[in-house]
Amino acid sequence: MSESTEILEPETNERSKVESWRLHVLIEAGYPLSLAERLAVSEADLHTACEMIGRGCAHETAAEILL
Repeated sequence: MSESTEILEPETNERSKVESWRLHVLIEAGYPLSLAERLAVSEADLHTACEMIGRGCAHETAAEILL
């Protein structure tokens, strides 16, 4: 294994865990899978994404605003 792979691997693994957790939270908030996947890997604020749904915003509209 090269030195650069060893350096990137933990960061990539951690990012994957965070994206997986974000996906779970977004699905629990009611986002359809396709939108949840796009939001999970984006820089969109997760709390805002969930709050918007809680305040009655449509999932598609919230995703459009956040992305």
